[in-house]
Amino acid sequence: MAIAQKLHTKLVQKLILTPSLQQAIKLLPMSTLELADLLNQEMVENPLLEEVETEELQPAEQQQPEKPVEQPTADKPDTWDDADYEYFFGDYLDDGYRPRTPQEVKELPPIENTLSSAASLADHLAWQLSLQTSDEKLQEIGRAIIGNLDDDGYLVASVEEIAAMGEWPVIEVEKGLQHLQTFDPIGVCARDLQECLWLQIKHLGLEGTATEKIITEHLRLLQNHQVPEIARKLGLTIEDLKEHVEIIRNLDPKPGSRYNPSQSQYVIPDVYVVKVEDQYVAMLNEEGLPQLRISPVYRRLLDKSLGENSDETRAYVKDKFRSALWLIKSVDQRQKTIHKVATSIINFQREFLDHGIEHLRPLVLRDVANDIGMHESTVSRVVNNKYMHTPQGVFEMKFFFHSGISSSYGDSVSSVTIKQRIRKIIENEDPRKPLSDSKIVSILQKEGLMLARRTIAKYREELKIPTSNQRKVLF
Repeated sequence: MAIAQKLHTKLVQKLILTPSLQQAIKLLPMSTLELADLLNQEMVENPLLEEVETEELQPAEQQQPEKPVEQPTADKPDTWDDADYEYFFGDYLDDGYRPRTPQEVKELPPIENTLSSAASLADHLAWQLSLQTSDEKLQEIGRAIIGNLDDDGYLVASVEEIAAMGEWPVIEVEKGLQHLQTFDPIGVCARDLQECLWLQIKHLGLEGTATEKIITEHLRLLQNHQVPEIARKLGLTIEDLKEHVEIIRNLDPKPGSRYNPSQSQYVIPDVYVVKVEDQYVAMLNEEGLPQLRISPVYRRLLDKSLGENSDETRAYVKDKFRSALWLIKSVDQRQKTIHKVATSIINFQREFLDHGIEHLRPLVLRDVANDIGMHESTVSRVVNNKYMHTPQGVFEMKFFFHSGISSSYGDSVSSVTIKQRIRKIIENEDPRKPLSDSKIVSILQKEGLMLARRTIAKYREELKIPTSNQRKVLF
């Protein structure tokens, strides 16, 4: 069979992502801070992009109308070779991208939250170690022990492992550990919960009491709420045992956590929801975004009539010019899309904005996509990593999208609303007789919500609420 090369034509349809479309898709999931970083980087790399200085900006009512774009005529040759950029991008050439919404709404973290940092647990213990002893070996062992503590202050390495680190005798490491266990906070450097509580009991001078026996011999029974069994073993009445249990309850099971607090993450909202008269309005937060425009100095390099620049220079400037225009247009389109999605969410969740989380309605991406005439994937990119500041608080935009559960009244109820209802039911229960999951199911059924017991258990676990047996309080 002979092999031959032939040419033929074929008509096909396929999706091609142009560079400009790829850039627009890339900008959608970005937060405001990430977008600001990107724009600042683009200004460094592209000389045709420049930021409008603050003093050059004028209120909308003071801005002069823009000079109309002069179109080429037969007497004056067209200075653009392959596209009429001024026709397509006339709105972007002079001013570039500018925020369209006022910036009255500002909620920044107070400056005192950024001025200092608290000492860590390791720093606090090392400082005490340097004051307590001048023995170099003991200080080395102490630093090794401090380096093997977790965030709660527990020792996560064995004495033998620490001894092998510096080839120290095990008895010396034990001595150093006992020395560090007297440091503040009391209970630090313990190897387990029992030792942690015992160190605190010892510090309180309660050695030899029933409180110490409960910790050293019956801690498991206490964790399982088997108080009558503990009373029987100790020969005490329930009333007498109550005093000892109350002491243990006030001990700190995680003494090191106070020196390793989780850092607060300050959220800068991307959208503010403001009530104007009887309507809610979405306002984009564009604080910190550089306001870009095309540099008029570099634009003149494209004019062939001047005859001062080589073709190579004009080709370079034209490439950068095209990139700058597409970037400005993509940013503008991104902001418009976010505003559309936010406005749609406001329209769907009006009851939530007025009355709170109990009135959050079920919502899926398809609902918003159909409302604004866009694809679900576009809406998904918009709500990703974005926050809305509402009269009810600051929420992720993804927070407003939840599945619904049908009620006996014919309306769908958001799963978030049901979780909130479960939380309130448990908060109002009798701690001596906590409600089981089955009992919560019965309460919700009377309110018209038909849910399975396993669904209640799932929601309770997501809320990090323990079981009824663990919530039971005997005193």
